[in-house]
Amino acid sequence: MSSSRTRGSWLLVAALFLAAGCAAPARSPRPDPDDVIKAATQQLTDGCLSRQGLVPPRPGQSPTSEQQQRVSAALFGSGPAQLSVSLPTGYVVRTHTDGCLAAAQQRLYGDQPGWFRASVIVNNFKPEADHNHQSLAEVRARHPAEIADFDRLRAHALSQATALLSNRTTTGEPSP
Repeated sequence: MSSSRTRGSWLLVAALFLAAGCAAPARSPRPDPDDVIKAATQQLTDGCLSRQGLVPPRPGQSPTSEQQQRVSAALFGSGPAQLSVSLPTGYVVRTHTDGCLAAAQQRLYGDQPGWFRASVIVNNFKPEADHNHQSLAEVRARHPAEIADFDRLRAHALSQATALLSNRTTTGEPSP
């Protein structure tokens, strides 16, 4: 009798494991938000370059020097940089508001100058802490507005990027 009771217990345990496995559908891992924003940025910059008759850069390509210069100017902008942020470390970071990358950032973040400023400051907390011989917590405490802007604009970009990538047509272009 104990062998039938043991067999019955094993069957019950096996049935519970089987039911639990069937009841909980496998969840696909959520993509990393940075990867989503990067994919949307690449889609937007590739489209911008293509509309200008340029070939988006890809690993393994060997464009001529003239082609590289044309793509670089179209992608990153040309002439003097229009935006700059002076950091407490003494460095000044500059960028353009023209070019395909700036247009992609404006589309995703909704405020390219604001994103540039917030991201440069937030991404340089560690060098600022080292330069001022302070803890990272002390530096972060001095920049609540920049952290709030960074978080708000990044959330906006993720929302825009997710929508953009989910609206692709079969050609990879966003649908109208």
